Amino acid sequence: MFVRSSVTALALILASSGIASAQSPTRIEQFNAWGAYSYKSNGGTVCYVLSVPTAKEPQNVNHGDIFFVVTQRPGQNISYEPQAMMGYPMRPDSKVNVTIDSKTFVLFVKDSSAWVENAAEEPAMVAAMRAGKSMTVKATSARGTATTYTYSLSGITAALNKIEDCK
Repeated sequence: MFVRSSVTALALILASSGIASAQSPTRIEQFNAWGAYSYKSNGGTVCYVLSVPTAKEPQNVNHGDIFFVVTQRPGQNISYEPQAMMGYPMRPDSKVNVTIDSKTFVLFVKDSSAWVENAAEEPAMVAAMRAGKSMTVKATSARGTATTYTYSLSGITAALNKIEDCK
């Protein structure tokens, strides 16, 4: 499941970042709900951690492949960039809310992905993920469907530590 998921997520990451030539991802290690992966691209090695939701709401809709990813791109000077990836296009004027325990972060939407609205909050979000127990992601599809995804944060710290020295 995670291998197929990581290949799908890699394709989405590459499409959203405009990277044309990259190798298939290699799973470094699985840490409970989070896997650590890497691949080579034109800009060097890219490392990321990835998880899939433990629950999806509403249950009666096709959500597609849903992921939450935190990426390291040392060659592009990007460190621990959180990204929500949906299996559907989101409403363009909407925001995605990520709640980690009791702290909420706002993400901006572009097509089927979302990133932290205020990049200065990325380290705080990653720190909250490391310290947290669960994470909830709320989004609105282009059709107007309100969706909620629940993620376990079990293993996130070990997975992030594994990609810390990504080179």
